[in-house]
Amino acid sequence: MRGFYRRALSKIERLTPHQCRELLVSASGEILRLETVLDSLPSGILVCDEKHSLIMANKSSLRLLPLINPEGGPLWELISDEYVAAFFQQVLLNGDRVLEHEMDVEAQGTSRLLSISVHPLVDKRRITGSLVHIEDITEKRVNEVRLRRAENLASLTTLAAGVAHEIKNPLGAISIHLQLMQKVLGSSGVDAKSDVKQEPLINKYFSILNEEVDRLNRIVVDFLFAARPMTLDLREGNINFLIAELAEFIRAELEQSRIRLFLELDKNLPPVLIDERYMKQAMLNLIKNAQAAMPRGGLLTIATQVSDNEIRISVCDTGVGMSAENLNKIFEPYFTTKDNGTGLGLTLVFKIIKEHHGEIAVESREGEGSNFEISLPVHQKEKRLIAYEEQK
Repeated sequence: MRGFYRRALSKIERLTPHQCRELLVSASGEILRLETVLDSLPSGILVCDEKHSLIMANKSSLRLLPLINPEGGPLWELISDEYVAAFFQQVLLNGDRVLEHEMDVEAQGTSRLLSISVHPLVDKRRITGSLVHIEDITEKRVNEVRLRRAENLASLTTLAAGVAHEIKNPLGAISIHLQLMQKVLGSSGVDAKSDVKQEPLINKYFSILNEEVDRLNRIVVDFLFAARPMTLDLREGNINFLIAELAEFIRAELEQSRIRLFLELDKNLPPVLIDERYMKQAMLNLIKNAQAAMPRGGLLTIATQVSDNEIRISVCDTGVGMSAENLNKIFEPYFTTKDNGTGLGLTLVFKIIKEHHGEIAVESREGEGSNFEISLPVHQKEKRLIAYEEQK
């Protein structure tokens, strides 16, 4: 099509006014079609001339980038975000070619992860400007994280099922023989004065050994719990009642840690299908995680609400928060920031929520606390059917 217009322009002097008008109508139709195609693309497209001035921008680019004025001037002067503007200024002035550079950009009140590519615009072997391609990869990264978590859980199943059983049996034997040794030493009596001095020390060593055996046993139990398929006993229940019971159970311990517990429970909460035992375990793990994140005390808020046939549970703390790097790993097996953590607490939470056909997400910033939000589907007792009248 481009060759046709070039040939027509070379003969423009021999064309009649009517033929010129038809040529303009045809060209304007092609331009309109091109603009429609560009505006229909989900990716952003920006075109700059040789002086780096913006000469074209499709609708997606205006949505994805914080542009002050999409017309005229160097591209970096039209972007309100200083970091993004500095990136484009450096790349365009240096004539660099950039492929899939990822940036966190906030536009129209929404923060998105963008993949930005910058290519030279070439016409007849001469660079006539720059072409910028912008892709929103926020959902793509979220799906990649979910897939990685699922793969990690699968690998955890294979590893833990084999190793945990092998560890648990010797642990049981060690625990039993430690108890027998304590019983023998306790019943044999102590005659020598030197032995009297050593008795408290021996008991201390036995106490440490028993504690370590118990700790190892708890780790193995967590491994087995994470590895084995869950058989849920789903029954209709009220999340508010479950949270209220758990709050009474844990409130005293939280108060000792100088943590105030505040409940914001929606009174109009509909029932959901839950396994109360597993759901309590998931909620308790989240509360313990929040408690560990507030070593100097703080505020823990547990809230519920119903929205779009979903029940949402929020567990929000005012603790130390997490970095963006750790935020993407917290549900992965074995990942922990605690000195004595197994890295399985939040993995178990993730697995329990998934088994309930729910979703869990987290928002956190260092020094500002964390907010875990669980979404569970509302239990529908009867399927809603659309009434119809038979046409006679």
